[in-house]
Amino acid sequence: MALTGKSVLIFAANWYEDLELWYPKIRLEEEGATTVVAGLGEKSYQGKRGYPLTPDTSVDELEARDFDGLVIPGGYAPDILRRSAKVLSLTREIFEAGKPVAFICHAGWVPISAGIVRGKRGTSVGAIRDDLVNAGMIWEDSSVVVDGNLISSRTPADLPQFMKALIRALEG
Repeated sequence: MALTGKSVLIFAANWYEDLELWYPKIRLEEEGATTVVAGLGEKSYQGKRGYPLTPDTSVDELEARDFDGLVIPGGYAPDILRRSAKVLSLTREIFEAGKPVAFICHAGWVPISAGIVRGKRGTSVGAIRDDLVNAGMIWEDSSVVVDGNLISSRTPADLPQFMKALIRALEG
């Protein structure tokens, strides 16, 4: 149980990519971490593939200092999440504290809006490559890119590499 005592925040909103939320949640819990899934105040969310989710809490109830890392799943949810000032401040504060911020697929929209990608290496689904590049990221087509405490991957096919990198970062 390499991550016993660690607490990881996972953002959620409607149309989250099911695998990109549930796979990290389950893997982190298998390693002993506590996960907290936080949304924007709704009682439930629908995944892109139809899997329902009941969040543990709202982002408005949280403080960045209570978490050892952050996972931002993709899907269409990041486009909703990035409109929340609280989501952006939590993302920025966790990043600035040197804790891992992991995002996959379309989730790069949240770090873009939080202003934390300029000059960093990273990846994403090809559909938002231009968004990341225009925000100042050095984009690469790799299954996982780790640049300091920023961890990124392209698609659900990259989840094994994504999670290995995140678990290593949380252990450190």
